[in-house]
Amino acid sequence: MGFDRFCSVDGSDPFWDWNHTWYTPSPDFTQCFHNTVLVWLPCLYLWICAPIYLIYLRSHNQGYICMSLLNKAKTAVSLLLWIICWADVFYSFWERSHGSSVPAPVLLVSPTLLGLTMLLATFIVQYERMKGVQSSGVMLIYWLLATLCAIVTFRSKILQALDQLSTVCVWRYTTFFIYFTLLLIALFLSCLPDRPPLFSQAVKDPNPCPEHGASFLSKITFWWISRMMVIGYKRPLEEKDLWSLNLDDRSQNVVPQLVHRWNTECQKVKRTEEKTLYSPRQDRQRETKQGPAVEESEILLTKTQQKAKEPSLFWVLCLTFGPYFLISCLYKFIQDILMFVGPEILRLLISFVNNSNAPSWHGFFYTALLFVCTCVQSLVLQRYFHVCFVTGMRLRTAIIGAVYRKALVISSAARRTSTVGEIVNLMSVDAQRFMDLITYINMIWSAPLQVVLALYFLWQNLGASVLAGVAVMILLVPVNAVIAMKTKSYQVAQMKSKDNRIKLMNEMLNGIKVLKLYAWELAFKDKVAGIRESELQVLKKAAYLGAVSTFTWVCAPFLVALSTFAVYVLVDEHNVLDAEKAFVSLALFNILRFPLNMLPMVISSMVQASVSLKRLRVFLSHEELQEDSVEHKVIAGCESLFFRIWLCVCVSIHIHKDLNRSLVAVVGHVGSGKSSLLSALLGEMDKLEGTVAIKGSVAYVPQQAWIQNSTLKGNIIFGQERKEAWYQHVVEACALQPDLEILPAGDETEIGEKGVNLSGGQKQRVSLARAVYCDRAIYLLDDPLSAVDAHVGKHIFDQVIGPQGLLKDKTRVLVTHGLSYLPQADLILVMVEGEITEMGSYQQLMATEGAFSEFLRTYAAVDQTQNNGKKHCSVYSTTITVLIYILTTGKEDKDLSQKVKLSVFWAYLKAIGVLLSFISLLLFITHHGLSLFSNYWLSLWTDDPVINGTQPTRMMRLGVYGALGFSQGVAVFGFSLSMSIGGILASRYLHQSMLYDVLRSPMSFFERTPSGNLVNRFSKEIDTIDTVIPQIFKMFLGSMFNVLGACVVILIATPLVAVVIPFLGLLYFFVQRFYVASSRQLKRLESVSRSPIYTHFNETLLGTSVIRAFGEQERFICNSDQRVDHNQKAYFPSIVANRWLAIRLEFVGNCIVSFAALFAVIARESLSPGIMGLSISYALQLTTSLTWLVRMSSDMETNIVAVEKVKEYSDTEKEWKHEPSSLPSGWPTEGQIELRGFCLRYRHDLDLAIRNINITISGGEKVGIVGRTGAGKSSLTLGLFRIIERAEGHIFIDGVDIAQLGLHELRSRITIIPQDPVVFSGSLRMNLDPFDSYSDDEVWRALEFSHLKNFVSSLPDKLNHECSEGGENLSVGQRQLLCLARALLRKTKILVLDEATAAVDMETDNLIQSTIRSQFEDCTILTIAHRLNTIMDYTRVLVLEKGEIAEFDSPSNLISQRGAFYKMAKDAGLV
Repeated sequence: MGFDRFCSVDGSDPFWDWNHTWYTPSPDFTQCFHNTVLVWLPCLYLWICAPIYLIYLRSHNQGYICMSLLNKAKTAVSLLLWIICWADVFYSFWERSHGSSVPAPVLLVSPTLLGLTMLLATFIVQYERMKGVQSSGVMLIYWLLATLCAIVTFRSKILQALDQLSTVCVWRYTTFFIYFTLLLIALFLSCLPDRPPLFSQAVKDPNPCPEHGASFLSKITFWWISRMMVIGYKRPLEEKDLWSLNLDDRSQNVVPQLVHRWNTECQKVKRTEEKTLYSPRQDRQRETKQGPAVEESEILLTKTQQKAKEPSLFWVLCLTFGPYFLISCLYKFIQDILMFVGPEILRLLISFVNNSNAPSWHGFFYTALLFVCTCVQSLVLQRYFHVCFVTGMRLRTAIIGAVYRKALVISSAARRTSTVGEIVNLMSVDAQRFMDLITYINMIWSAPLQVVLALYFLWQNLGASVLAGVAVMILLVPVNAVIAMKTKSYQVAQMKSKDNRIKLMNEMLNGIKVLKLYAWELAFKDKVAGIRESELQVLKKAAYLGAVSTFTWVCAPFLVALSTFAVYVLVDEHNVLDAEKAFVSLALFNILRFPLNMLPMVISSMVQASVSLKRLRVFLSHEELQEDSVEHKVIAGCESLFFRIWLCVCVSIHIHKDLNRSLVAVVGHVGSGKSSLLSALLGEMDKLEGTVAIKGSVAYVPQQAWIQNSTLKGNIIFGQERKEAWYQHVVEACALQPDLEILPAGDETEIGEKGVNLSGGQKQRVSLARAVYCDRAIYLLDDPLSAVDAHVGKHIFDQVIGPQGLLKDKTRVLVTHGLSYLPQADLILVMVEGEITEMGSYQQLMATEGAFSEFLRTYAAVDQTQNNGKKHCSVYSTTITVLIYILTTGKEDKDLSQKVKLSVFWAYLKAIGVLLSFISLLLFITHHGLSLFSNYWLSLWTDDPVINGTQPTRMMRLGVYGALGFSQGVAVFGFSLSMSIGGILASRYLHQSMLYDVLRSPMSFFERTPSGNLVNRFSKEIDTIDTVIPQIFKMFLGSMFNVLGACVVILIATPLVAVVIPFLGLLYFFVQRFYVASSRQLKRLESVSRSPIYTHFNETLLGTSVIRAFGEQERFICNSDQRVDHNQKAYFPSIVANRWLAIRLEFVGNCIVSFAALFAVIARESLSPGIMGLSISYALQLTTSLTWLVRMSSDMETNIVAVEKVKEYSDTEKEWKHEPSSLPSGWPTEGQIELRGFCLRYRHDLDLAIRNINITISGGEKVGIVGRTGAGKSSLTLGLFRIIERAEGHIFIDGVDIAQLGLHELRSRITIIPQDPVVFSGSLRMNLDPFDSYSDDEVWRALEFSHLKNFVSSLPDKLNHECSEGGENLSVGQRQLLCLARALLRKTKILVLDEATAAVDMETDNLIQSTIRSQFEDCTILTIAHRLNTIMDYTRVLVLEKGEIAEFDSPSNLISQRGAFYKMAKDAGLV
């Protein structure tokens, strides 16, 4: 009773009165309730939140906001409210002293509390301003609560004034109305955002993300993205419309946190390992005399070694992203609780319809409550998803950054364990897996919580019968678990096949030119198809499993409902299944369905992520280069090299000589360890013992030039500062000036991937220029002169490397095969099998009569020639034209902003098979029809009359209900199976046709399409077609029929809703179109910006040694981060757009639910409870279905793009069809070649590269082709192989016009030894003979003649020796010999040598030449010559100039004519 005394002195004002508030047509609270709870509730909220909020603000300072009009107004209103409250307090005191009656204590306490709270509110407003909060949720909720409570009191006071005017206290009424008005103003003000803080990022940013400046309401409804949506609806979005990333989401913030924590974790593990490993050893030393102790310690040792603890990447990720992610758990919890409000309100509504005495406002109250709860639930859920997706996005950024950083420091041994394809997969596929998991991970605790709550409410409803349902569920869990485990094992198998397939594709695309020249496309197509077939087998098994799991989860809720109702009805015949029990239970079962479906998904998603986690952990734990393998000493005055090394390649060097500022030449045979020596100096190899010390900075020129995909200038400057004069100087010294004049944009020319549009010599010179420009103390040059013409080589040596060159004051270590340079070297190291056998100056070595002098004498005759100049394999003209082509064809992804065409869907359906598609659809419709009918049957059952406390027809009802459910399951199983199999048929067909189309494309296609895009098509898009599209089709159809079904049921129950549905339908349609327009652009912007991340990464992996040698790691890391951020810039708005959409759609859904309830309440006289229950339980599901429908339709549009992209390549030009051979098997028998008026151009709008060539070469002739750079030497061979089709004229081989032949036929009948020796990963045998058309003996014979027999027989696996990716475990010379062996195997009548001996030393070159002379004696040989001495004994020499014939005669005649050829021979010192 004390509380009543608190409210009124005489206790006449009770705190609560049911008759006053509930059982009355006009409800109201008691005066006491108004004065206590409604005043205290908001105050309590603010006092509880304030401490936490203030602590949060203190740690999250955003900057300082200047006083603004808005802020002044907020403060003024709060202070006025405070004054009003105090006025009430003083009035109470005044009343006490002057009045006759003593006021109740509550009239003092409540205003005092309210006044203090207003002061707190004023303080918070000011504190927020000082901490830079632009819009406050805490305060908005406070003002909203206060206003809502005041509205109730406001209504009550008005009613009181109308009914009992005598009891009104004028002063308190006046203050209350002023208070109420001020509250409304305060609420309005708190909805507006303040200006941004001083010095905030947003002020400097040209296009900041509007999220920070948005008001709280705008944030929770995601209204702040609307501007972008409007732009996207009016016109396609472009790069410039995207906002900058928030600071917290950028790589520079996210990646270092993860890397730092990971390193700490690794250190921790290392420390514990060291402790466990070393302690027993001390033990041993201490107690040597006593045997047992020793044994014990040995046991200890073995145990600790078995259990080497791995650093936990999972824990690191939790530490890094956990704190932010924890907020989502809170949101999820609130949302889970709110989910159960729907069924409870449904129960109340059904009992309201049943109880005709209840006042009608109850119904409206329930409806309003339902609407409010569902809306709050929507807002909370979307907030939850937003947090999850942002976490996922940061996680992806962090993983990509960490992998990239690791790739730059990984040791070469570790680098060999994972291929480029696998590492790129870590970035693309595995990072994506984590992003997908983050959204579901909370289900791990949320699903059991939902199940427990649902079961609790079901128990309340149906009692013990629920246990039957629970039993069914529990039985289904292991089934799902087994399926998930099996799926995991298939997943791993599929990933493995996929990795292999992508690896092979990557190599094929890198070596596509060789495939075309050898006509090997079909062999490799079969290899890929083989891998693909095994991948599809796995997918097929997974599809069968998928069908079973779909079957179980569609049937699960039904089986649960069936078993529960059956048990309930059969246990006791007085158990009547009425509407309230049946439909509330159904609504709860529907809620149950979600966590039960999700759990297996989450588990399988976690399983996938754990596979990815392991792969990532293994990669991030790889050993790094030993940082101490090279000592970088800084000694004033001199930079020099001093080394004594013992390496894994057994380079044993003992040099104690100061090599300061001298030129050191390193010579030796192919594979003698020359390049390894340089790698050791760079610290790229594992040091076993000894020391390497380098004083000063290093520049490195690798044997195979590494060129970046940027401008030519960018490649040379390589991130250094611009020095124009020095740059010009370097360009001239490296003989690049003439090249710049030919290139279309000079040094601003964009160079394609891997330098496709530069010739070998140009690449090498750019690589050298880069090193020279960087101006370092020590230069390590790995045979940089092998790829350039004789005269150019001489020029470079004199201008750059030699004693008078630009680098004369530097220390230079030059690996070379060019003997003519050796006399000018200060020191020569001779290497044999990884050891330095001799060293000294040229004179000393000649005097010692060792291996070196012998080696030289052998070649003394040709010494002068060996001018190591290799004639520029100039693909000059090719190059340029290709280049212009690349520039003109523009971006790779043509603007795909238009809507996805129906033809794409049709193409997909055709790929599945029209009949199969039709059957699937039919089964699906059957399933949904049955489902609707079974629920309608249930509602008829609940409306059955009750006679003597029981329903007589219940057995018949139950039987039909069960039968309907069973047939539903069968339909679903059939549908799921046919859909999955259809999907696999489609993906097989699409992959096959794309592979075939790509391999049939001409070379020009590959030169203008970055390999990154092609690989992306084969990995990402095919993956989408394999796994994503069939799933999405299923879900799309499911949600579409759910929505239609729900609308039908609601319309049958309450036809009045027909008035509202069209409006809501329009709104829905409008929102959906609005969203899809923008979402599609954003998805496409995101996918276009995704490729560059991987392309750049690919490029980096190929050039790690160069990047490390130059110390440019930071710049490359920065560049990679920028690309990732650029990609996330498009991804972030797309996730926000999803939330924007979901909130609006759920609002539409909530409206439908509320209208269904409202019209049911209005029509409660005519409605049966069964139909009403059916209608509302369907309406409750509608919201989720609607959201899913839009999500799925937009997902379908965005994912079907994969089909469009895959089909895209079927429309490009093709160069060959597969046709049967029309030629005799031995053709060409003579090997006679005739060119008549032959002209060639690279593209129809360019000049002729080769014009008017008329020559006849009779069978068995040996013809050398020479000419300066760009004369068209390579173009001629390209024309012969029809890599480029002729412009005019004809080429006849043995009298057959080659233009009439199939390309495969032509290319397989003539042989080329190309300039770049390309080796594919796979066995040596496969590399020599991919079609398996020769016997082992023939292969061995070919190896013998190509001088590889000793090498191959020394390998453990002989012919089955695995070549690594790109043939990296063979030296360049060995690869060249392998190409020779290929030619020997094919042994055709015509052999073309394209500078084939560029990368080999003199001795190997001689071997190759002698082999060619002996083995191809009766063949026609065309040689593009680099070392002129090799063609001096040829029958004729063709000299080209500017694409025309300058001279054509025997070498001796040409020399006597003293023309162009004579000049070249003179340069080379042959005359």
